Amino acid sequence: MMHTYPSRIIEQAVEEISKLPGIGKKSALRLALHMLKRPESQSLQLAHALVQLRTETKYCPKCHMISDGDLCGICASTKRDERLLCVVEDLRDVMAIENTGQYTGLYHVLGGIISPLAGVSPSDLHIDTLITRVASGAFDEVILGLSPTMEGDTTAFYLTKKLADYSIRISTIARGIPIGGDLEYTDEITLGRSIVGRVNYE
Repeated sequence: MMHTYPSRIIEQAVEEISKLPGIGKKSALRLALHMLKRPESQSLQLAHALVQLRTETKYCPKCHMISDGDLCGICASTKRDERLLCVVEDLRDVMAIENTGQYTGLYHVLGGIISPLAGVSPSDLHIDTLITRVASGAFDEVILGLSPTMEGDTTAFYLTKKLADYSIRISTIARGIPIGGDLEYTDEITLGRSIVGRVNYE
């Protein structure tokens, strides 16, 4: 469906906003017009925040989580259990697990999960650095904190094979989380219990 815009500037803004996930042309137009109604300073603050997001965001060299400093706050903390490592897909999963208050170990962010249909292979993920961390002997246990989807299970199976040579306990979060569900949408109590009641990966 063709849209006619009163201004090339509005059309350009709508085009860019509608590239965001879950936002169609109508929603993008509504957001663009909303920004025009708000004080100019608010739009400039948003623009500045987005530029900073793209140009100043750092990634922790240890766990690959987004960080403000050289190390993320979790890797830099002296209060975490440094013998426990939880492997997750992305930052949203770290936030979901942290919100439960039930986990005190460290993390490793893969940056995605293996998905042949989406063209994501093991080489696209932070698997080599995970193997290096485990091979150092720094951990007693690796928890596979991956969503119980087909792609999550494929990734967990692949990681288990890669870690098989190391004398380390490999566990997975208990399946109080529905099969096919995403961690970020799981309520904190269920997710917290799943971490505490984790089981050996088989």
